[in-house]
Amino acid sequence: MSKKIKLVDLFAGTGAFSLAFENTGRVKTIYANDIDKHSKSIYDENFNTKLHLGDITEIDVKDIPKMNILTAGFPCQPFSIAGNQNGFNDERSNVFWKIMEIMKIHKPRIVILENVKNLKSHDKGNTFKVIVDNIEKLNYKIKYNILNTCKITNIPQNRERIYIVCFRHKKDYNKFEFPDEITDRIKIKDLLENNIKEEYYYKENCKIWDKLKNDVKDTIDTDAIYQYRRYYVRKNKSNVCPTLTANMGTGGHNVPIIKDSKGIRKLTPIECFNFQGFPSNYKIPDKLSNAQLYKLAGNAISVPVVEKIADNIVKLFE
Repeated sequence: MSKKIKLVDLFAGTGAFSLAFENTGRVKTIYANDIDKHSKSIYDENFNTKLHLGDITEIDVKDIPKMNILTAGFPCQPFSIAGNQNGFNDERSNVFWKIMEIMKIHKPRIVILENVKNLKSHDKGNTFKVIVDNIEKLNYKIKYNILNTCKITNIPQNRERIYIVCFRHKKDYNKFEFPDEITDRIKIKDLLENNIKEEYYYKENCKIWDKLKNDVKDTIDTDAIYQYRRYYVRKNKSNVCPTLTANMGTGGHNVPIIKDSKGIRKLTPIECFNFQGFPSNYKIPDKLSNAQLYKLAGNAISVPVVEKIADNIVKLFE
């Protein structure tokens, strides 16, 4: 067995990149960073490398160890359809320039960036052009693709994200391929927990109870799943879970809704992690509140998507 490939995981969140690459058996995460203390709680529960808590823009690049692979699911809010779409005018997007600095100094062989699909069309494509141009100035070649969790894995969540893979070497660029789409998916109910607590069920004293009672008709046995969208209830007709979002952490009715044999309820935090493809043995700290867990799950990267990318990346090191 050759020595481990070294990974640096920025904006690590719940650790999807670290988990997926370490699952190959060939990669070791040597450094992880996030600004969210709740990310540190869950990351440190699951990995030997402890997450460095802090603002990446304030960290000296020389304090980050040299790596073979750099991953960064950098903040998507500046470019998201759901946000104000301020792009590079949003201070959160300044982290992109930090990524460029790290790439310039450490020259990782492979860099993987993840963001919302709207990044490509934001500001009529100008934002994406700035990103590509600056990466290419560092002598990297780029392949990118918008991947949907429910189309390339068996997890039934509609989650479209853009993956930008950057290569220092032309031979790696030529050999790498994004994963193909598949047709088989597991059922929504296969990702649900048993013995659900009462707190997740809607009651008659809920202000939207009448609307839920009238509109949430089909049970989870038919793979039916719903969302409350401000003024109305919408059924996801594609029979997959709608995109999980960070604003689930604000509580209320942003969490997808199902109807089981007991009543109408929202997905639990554990179920949201299931829809992101985290394994059953992934440790969820008891000290984190439901709101914190919903937010972490909504911000997470789909583990099985990254696993497929990771499998194709590590082959380049053979």
